[in-house]
Amino acid sequence: MNNKEIYQLESNRPVIIEVKENFPKVVVTDGFHFTRPLELSYREPSYYNFQVACIIDDMQLLGGTFFLVLFYLLGFFTGIFILKAMSFIPIAFFLLIFYFNRRTFIKIKQNH
Repeated sequence: MNNKEIYQLESNRPVIIEVKENFPKVVVTDGFHFTRPLELSYREPSYYNFQVACIIDDMQLLGGTFFLVLFYLLGFFTGIFILKAMSFIPIAFFLLIFYFNRRTFIKIKQNH
């Protein structure tokens, strides 16, 4: 926060940050990825409710793992090489999402 303070985020636990000045800038990082600075403004005592999320959600990761295992096992038991090669499609897909969307890999969503 404001290039001065670092707050540790724990999974599914809210963090309450008291801000004493107007227009603070918030940046979220996991050590490798950074969000763009988000500037907050307020005129009276109020609060913001944010959620930090990844561009690849849990269901996409689970679905990709399912297809990877499915195609690899089909290729392994049938001996068809193209099925084994197709098992790399989910990995390539996630890598493309990561490399083309590095700036938005972690995102801050405002909850209402």
